Amino acid sequence: MSERLPAASVHWRPVLAVVLGLALLITVVSLDATHDALHRLLAAAEPVIRAHPVAGVLVFVLLSAASALLAFFSSALLVPVAVYTWGAWPTMGLLWLGWLLGGLTTYGVGRWLRRPLVHSTRAARLVDAYAERLPEHAQFPLVLLLQFALPSEVPGYLCGLLGVRFRVYFAALAVAELPYAAGTVLLGEGVVEQRAGLLVALGALALAAGLVATWLLRRRLRR
Repeated sequence: MSERLPAASVHWRPVLAVVLGLALLITVVSLDATHDALHRLLAAAEPVIRAHPVAGVLVFVLLSAASALLAFFSSALLVPVAVYTWGAWPTMGLLWLGWLLGGLTTYGVGRWLRRPLVHSTRAARLVDAYAERLPEHAQFPLVLLLQFALPSEVPGYLCGLLGVRFRVYFAALAVAELPYAAGTVLLGEGVVEQRAGLLVALGALALAAGLVATWLLRRRLRR
């Protein structure tokens, strides 16, 4: 019997987690004492990173790549420090590069090892459910939907496992990660500059994009 697509309620769990996390972040940022402590931390971290510029860049890129491999790790926590130290545009480029490296690693793991680096029951369920319904030679629009709709550690492994052409996967990965990198940097700026309205807008936009992509993907696979 074929695996059913995960129920819609499964996709609401990360939505709820994002909403609660964003609410907590806005509350913390809105408190002057907390925000002042954050600026002191950023000011203390900046000279350390500037004293080791190459090592700082490498660590940030590698940790960004790790966030695309591991569901429980997020590079977003490092972004305020990076924005404070390097500025918005360099941070966005480094974040995008790290996510590209992470995505390519998951693709390689799926293609050659054919098993995930870290076992996750949720990721395994998603891979099993979608693997039976995705065509072996999926084209760019479908792979792009996967990138927007599924957790970051799943699409690369899934595409590698199914033998999706590398250039198709890489193009979809590059296009999908760019707006997320820009949004994450803006989120970091919002934290540093204490702009709660920007945080709300970015959170709402990200949630809407993810839900629409999920709906489109499920609709297409049901045909």
